[in-house]
Amino acid sequence: MKRAKHIMMVMTAAPVLTGAAAMMAPKPTIGQAHKVPNFVESPNGQGISRTLTTAASFDLSNPFFKPLGTNGRTCATCHPVNQGLTFTPDYAQQVFTSTQGLDPLFAAVDGANNPLADMSTVAARATNCSMLLTKGLIRVGLPVPANAEFSLEAVDDPYGYASAKDVSCFRRPLPSTNLRFLSAVMWDGRELLNNGSVQAALRSQARDAVLGHEQAATAPTEAQITAIVNFETHLYTTQVYDVDAGDLDTRGIAAGPETLLNAVFAPGFNDAFGLARPLQRFDQNVFNIFVPWMGARAPMGRTAPKFNDLQAAQASVARGERLFNTRQFTISNVAGLNDLLGKPRIVGTCSSCHSLPNVGSNALPLFMNTGVSDASHRTADMPLYTLKNQKTGEEVQTTDPGTALTTGKWADIGKFKVPSLRALETQSPYMHNGFSGELLDIVDFYNKRFNIGLSAQEEADLKAFLKTL
Repeated sequence: MKRAKHIMMVMTAAPVLTGAAAMMAPKPTIGQAHKVPNFVESPNGQGISRTLTTAASFDLSNPFFKPLGTNGRTCATCHPVNQGLTFTPDYAQQVFTSTQGLDPLFAAVDGANNPLADMSTVAARATNCSMLLTKGLIRVGLPVPANAEFSLEAVDDPYGYASAKDVSCFRRPLPSTNLRFLSAVMWDGRELLNNGSVQAALRSQARDAVLGHEQAATAPTEAQITAIVNFETHLYTTQVYDVDAGDLDTRGIAAGPETLLNAVFAPGFNDAFGLARPLQRFDQNVFNIFVPWMGARAPMGRTAPKFNDLQAAQASVARGERLFNTRQFTISNVAGLNDLLGKPRIVGTCSSCHSLPNVGSNALPLFMNTGVSDASHRTADMPLYTLKNQKTGEEVQTTDPGTALTTGKWADIGKFKVPSLRALETQSPYMHNGFSGELLDIVDFYNKRFNIGLSAQEEADLKAFLKTL
């Protein structure tokens, strides 16, 4: 992930947080109401993001900021407001250095690769929290369901801990912002699948986080859960400044979080596949933020006049947005989509799955397997699991069984939800497993996966677009 070397901005309201203030989550005094203005801006890999609350201000006396368990963690430990309600490896490394790895972020329960590992020294903590420090991955331990259609035949865990009772799934914390646009909660959707509605899932997720991540002896009260969910569901985050393209929240280009307040969301809205509303017309032009920049042209050839770098960068963003909306390719071998529709080949665009207008999530709780967890993409730091179909004897290897650890279904192995694309620069590295910290790698993955045929310039344009969201 490229880091911004120097950013100059004049702020008229809440200041840009820098240095230690930008890295550390707020630590309010318990029992005293602490409030800051209603938006926070902070640097990230490609510029500056803004997190906005629709409340008058961020009320840091909310239970979201209080340690409700036994290990000192709060919701804000892994979802600090000034990091876009998630965190990057850079943030984790800063916290580790400043606290010698004693911050609650590194609680062994899921901050360590093995919860039983030695955490007695700084060196031991650095070694045993390597997944958190290098990829920003939290260990999610889940059992193979008792009624599963598959068994766990073999475990290759570099940390010597995982078993059928506690399958170690290393995943990126999803941001606790822009939640109004959720159709599923958690990467594998387990909270939604177990609770039936997004609102119930958010409440269950808050409860489970306190009992699990914070290691509470007793569950939070219903009032505390209500306060946490109410706080989270009034937050919006987007990128507002890009080191190449400049200001993103201007009169002509409205890309700031304020523009999301009135964004339309309803279950199945703008569904590309006719699953929820068969008669609904799908609009493939999901993003239209940067259309005004389409007039700027990139320089052509050696004799072309020298273009202003800012105009060239803005033109690249606009071309990337158009490519995202309109570049067609064939979608095949995606479990959770091709089989669901009964179509081995589907012609679509990036916007077919990331279909919610100007948000880029999906208004349906679709869980798909695009192959990110396949053994072919395994890195040496990831566990590898061999699963066997109880009926057919077929075996498959994966680094994360995904939704299958909730449903127990063979067909759900490797499936994950469609994430939102807003504020991507706060969420690096990407995919559920920190596949890469470079957006160009993600673009290249899909280019090869679906044989899209993007040129190097087109890949660069898509990256330029995505990093401004």
